Amino acid sequence: MDYAELPLPPALAGLVAAVWTLAASQPGWVEHEATPDGCIELIRRHGGRSEWRRAQPEYFATGLSNHPIRFGFSGDARFTAIKLWPWAWHALGGAPCPGFADDWIAVAPDSPLAVLLEGDPVANLVRALAGIAPPPLAQAILAADSVAAIAARTGLPHRRLQRIFARELGLAPRAYLRLLRFRGALQDVQQGTDTLAGTAAARGYADQAHMARDFRALAGMPPSDARTRARGPFL
Repeated sequence: MDYAELPLPPALAGLVAAVWTLAASQPGWVEHEATPDGCIELIRRHGGRSEWRRAQPEYFATGLSNHPIRFGFSGDARFTAIKLWPWAWHALGGAPCPGFADDWIAVAPDSPLAVLLEGDPVANLVRALAGIAPPPLAQAILAADSVAAIAARTGLPHRRLQRIFARELGLAPRAYLRLLRFRGALQDVQQGTDTLAGTAAARGYADQAHMARDFRALAGMPPSDARTRARGPFL
């Protein structure tokens, strides 16, 4: 599997987590798992077939999930995708996140969302998101390591935060922060520049065993296996 991420300009920071391409590199039917990372993925399949629960169209978007997703595609399939933070997805007119959590929805080929995947997706995103900045709550979410830290940064009480997260994301604040911590740890593990214990400490886990439990729940394998088997969010 050939997976690559395109470089992103500073203008997209806090709005777009990644723009990636993927091409199958083996014959027959290919199966992989995608790890959850707190993002909405807007995907275009340029050829071949793909399936998760049911056959997918050329353009579709996958929702938030809190467990790994097993999906399959034909050996001639090629994809381009945009990982959007939920607030950027909403700013672009995407459907409410709770409505397709742990699932996917079709995207009309002639819609503004589909147009983002034509030509140069990065340049398209810069134009579409011009003048849009992550809202204060989003900035707090990306910078915080706990619900208490979000509350302190925003001045919002915990119950208000719980209602906002339920309405906008369909996840509790603590559950969403868990996904973000795991996302960062998975990236660090793949880079391999630190020990697993060092990664656990840097990412705010209580210890290496705590991180290992999260990896088994969210990646289906321990960090040591993910280090060799992961390509971006895919296993």
